[in-house]
Order: sequence, then C-alpha cells, then structure tokens
Amino acid sequence: MKTKVLITVTTYPLPSRSYDELVCTAGLLENGQWIRIYPVPLSFLIDLKGSGKVNNVKYTWIELELNKRTDDFRPESYSPKHYDFKDLTLHPHVGTKSNWLVRKSYCLKTVYTNLSELINLSKAPTNCSLATFKPSKILGVEIEDDNPEWKNEWKELRKQGDLFATEQSPEILIPKLPFKFFYKFLDEGGKKSRMMIEDWEIGALYWNCLRAAEGNVATALLKVKEQYETNFIKNKDVHFFLGTTKEWHMRRSKNPFVIIGVFYPKLESQLSMF
Repeated sequence: MKTKVLITVTTYPLPSRSYDELVCTAGLLENGQWIRIYPVPLSFLIDLKGSGKVNNVKYTWIELELNKRTDDFRPESYSPKHYDFKDLTLHPHVGTKSNWLVRKSYCLKTVYTNLSELINLSKAPTNCSLATFKPSKILGVEIEDDNPEWKNEWKELRKQGDLFATEQSPEILIPKLPFKFFYKFLDEGGKKSRMMIEDWEIGALYWNCLRAAEGNVATALLKVKEQYETNFIKNKDVHFFLGTTKEWHMRRSKNPFVIIGVFYPKLESQLSMF
C-alpha cells in the first residue's frame, strides 16, 4: 500500500558517512505523525535537467510505497520501496491561504514547548527523533564561519552516480555553505539552547542575498539575519521542526536535535481568533 506524506522538511545537503542521509526529507502523515524518508534522489529535490533550482516539494502531498528501515532504530525512519520513485504520486501543493490554516492543521497537531521533555522522549525505548517545537522566546541568530569546501566524503558521494542522476558536478548544483547558522532560544521552562539551523531555505536565502548584494558577504549575512531574526521575531509565529541525526542520536548526546525546518505563519492578534 502507498503511504501519503505531506513533505515539510528538506535540509541543506550535508555529506555524511552514509550517502543516504545526505538530505533529510521528512513530513507528516494524515494523522499528524512524523515520518523520515531516505534515501531520496537529488533529482526529486532539484530540477537537474532544467534550471537547477530546488523543486517546490515542501508542503506537497506525495504518495509512495515505503519500507521501515531495519538499520535505523529511530521509529520514524523509512525508505522508498522503489528508489527511482516510479510509483510516486504527487498531489496539489498546500498553500498559505488563511495564514497557513491547512498547514497548521497538520504541522501543529502536536507541539512541544519543553525541550527537556522532548530530549527525554528521544531516549530508549521511545527514541523520538522528529517533532514540532515552539520556543517561548527567540533570543537571536548566530553565524559562524565554516569550511567553504566540501570534505572528502563529498568526493566519495559523487561516485554514487544514481544519487545525483546527473553528469553535472554536484558541487555546482549545491555549493558548500561557508557559514553555520544557529538559533538561540528559551523553552517554556527557561532552558536556554543554541541549535544549528539546517533547513534548505536558510541556505538558499544566503545564496540569493549574496547574488543580490553582488558578492558582498557581509551584506548577504545581514539580510539573512534580518529575515530570521528581526522579521521572524517581530512578525511571525515561529515554530521549529526538530530532528536528530542517526549518528548523534546513537551516541545519546545531551541534545541530539537540530533545527531541520522553520514554520513561520504570521502572528495573529487575539481579536482575529474570535
């Protein structure tokens, strides 16, 4: 049987020891439960034969046959039965009408506000690895320099031709982000955290801002910070989509979660709810 999934997460590609975790693709079932799908061919996410731009798959319902991964202890992890996606059915895109009303009905069914509670759920036997989280307060965005070149793992990934389904260099299709972006925030209990933002959107925003700034890095970073900090904090009802990486979850780190997506409908006044 096919499974229907609302895709809500595509992270910026990060080469890993396992090629099939290159891009985290996750979403929600019709009952609101989270699901992670990998491996996902890059051609599903990027228009390899056309512009090279990211396909508009976020907030789109898809249907395909899935198998539970036996090599992954995280309960949300599945793989496509057919890696070439030959059984894939695409449904209409879910838009932002009525301030993301339909998106909210799925993405905000279960929202965590206490990070310690969520971290406890990530431990055995529950092993929760995907969740929607609402910070009580966003303190700001921090940006760190990162290696501008892909590590050797990326060169190994290029040998996996079916992963990219293209003769064009993946380094050209997806340039390495030379920065890491973090959110600092508080949860409802006052716990202060700093988490890396791995959402594809923030990477794409940086490159777009860099082009608009004609290569001025400082200006591009300022624009990214204005969007994710000033605009989001002032005007948006921000939630985080949190996810774990298999490696760090297995190590049982103090906090195995990173921000794999940001959900940002407009703030609504109390009067608009009545």
